Amino acid sequence: MAEVARMRLTTEEELRTKGGEITPDDVLGLRAITKDYLCSPSANIYEVEFVKFKIRDMDTDTLLFEIEKPESRDEDGNPVKVDPSEMARYVRYRFSRDFLSLKRVGATVSFRVGDEGVKDFRMIERHYFKDKLLKSFDFVFGYCIPGSDNTCEHIYEFPRLSDELIEEMVNCPYETRSDSFYFADGKLIMHNKADYSYDA
Repeated sequence: MAEVARMRLTTEEELRTKGGEITPDDVLGLRAITKDYLCSPSANIYEVEFVKFKIRDMDTDTLLFEIEKPESRDEDGNPVKVDPSEMARYVRYRFSRDFLSLKRVGATVSFRVGDEGVKDFRMIERHYFKDKLLKSFDFVFGYCIPGSDNTCEHIYEFPRLSDELIEEMVNCPYETRSDSFYFADGKLIMHNKADYSYDA
């Protein structure tokens, strides 16, 4: 029987002191939610800007959440580029407890790319409850051409949760959290965070 390769577990502190670029393998080995961001906003040298996001229940096609960033324009009506240091890196979501029983959720994201193309754009999103990993998602956007507007939908297959765990998650709002890591050509360029409650 072939031996299964094991991912080396690591800590946030180890990643901060290792030196060099943070890679997808680094974040896939994290044991817990990060306490702080693993890169600065200035790491987003590709000027990736998220402008719209929506979530829907795939089984009923019900819209669950939608947000769109208002577009800034100059005096001539031209879009104004946003400084990466001003980008929102943290979101707080509030859903009903029914959300925890969903099987498949589609997340559609629209984003812009600056003057340089993004090679191998990839997102790794890790969801935790009280520092226990619930699920890790890994999505590849591929190559994004310079100056492009892009929209794609990723399908989240949710794990089946026990009734006891659902009850605990409902009773502990915002202790369910996620790290979203974005990579270009294997290097971390963005890190966003979110937390969730299910008591709406």
